Amino acid sequence: MRYMAGVASAAGRRAARSALGALMAVAVLGGVGAQAAGQAAGAGRAERAARQADGDGPSGAPWTAPAGMRFLHDVPYGPDPRQRMDVYLPAHPRGAPVIFMVHGGAWRYGDKAGSTVVRNKVEHWVPRGAVFVSINYRMLPDAGPLVQVQDVARALAEAQRLAPRWGADPGRFVTMGHSAGAHLVALLAAQPGLQRAAGAQPVLATVALDSAAMDVPRLMRTPHPKLYDRAFGTDPAHWPEASPADQLRQSAPPLLAVCSSRRAIACDQAYRLAAQAQALGMRADVLPQDLNHLGTNEQLGLPGAYTDAVDAFLQSVGAAP
Repeated sequence: MRYMAGVASAAGRRAARSALGALMAVAVLGGVGAQAAGQAAGAGRAERAARQADGDGPSGAPWTAPAGMRFLHDVPYGPDPRQRMDVYLPAHPRGAPVIFMVHGGAWRYGDKAGSTVVRNKVEHWVPRGAVFVSINYRMLPDAGPLVQVQDVARALAEAQRLAPRWGADPGRFVTMGHSAGAHLVALLAAQPGLQRAAGAQPVLATVALDSAAMDVPRLMRTPHPKLYDRAFGTDPAHWPEASPADQLRQSAPPLLAVCSSRRAIACDQAYRLAAQAQALGMRADVLPQDLNHLGTNEQLGLPGAYTDAVDAFLQSVGAAP
């Protein structure tokens, strides 16, 4: 350890020794070593990534639909200002399928108009004849995931009710979400009673993009960023309520779980939910992608194998435009 030049007096040496002892005590007793610092930095990075990936940072700057595309802004599905949806319409829809998108952002951030959420998806699917709906919902700290999934169900029911006015088929919806939004659409898929209570019809399929929270108890019992504590709390008794794997108790419409192969936890969670679904006789496919968390959202809709694979899944369930 280097000391400043000039600490030559006995008093200076004693002060230096005291300072060194204090630092060692803090390191040993307070746990502020490199491991703790690394964990804190990792948690900070995870939180920043959640914000940027889903509409609350430079990568998620609001996107405006191109001139000539029909666009319905802030269609209400409830009284709260967050209970709004945007609708992107093809030129002449008739019995069109609907991709119903739920943004992520750690259950706390994000927006339906974020460019990572909508741009490439809208530019890919809407010109081909699909309607694209992107919703907002109430978020932390005012509303936790169990309230949020009710908002998603309510928005789905209202979108299905309005679908004929848009030239869309209320029976050809696919729910899609990224990150926290992927958790919410998977949780909704696992609870058909919640859909019925909101007045929603069954959907053709669910596409979940890179969620690490499909099996919430397993997630919470392993080291994890603090953002999950804020979402799910610290009481293990409540974790199964918000866990798609725990709530999935009967077969549901097909599921496609996309996961970043760079995030071991995301693919582990995807495969666990798929195994639970398959044990119930349900179709559940896992699609690992060599993309980061942001890329699994932003790059969907761009030309390439990733978009082709999702298109093939949509076609297989009757939801391709």
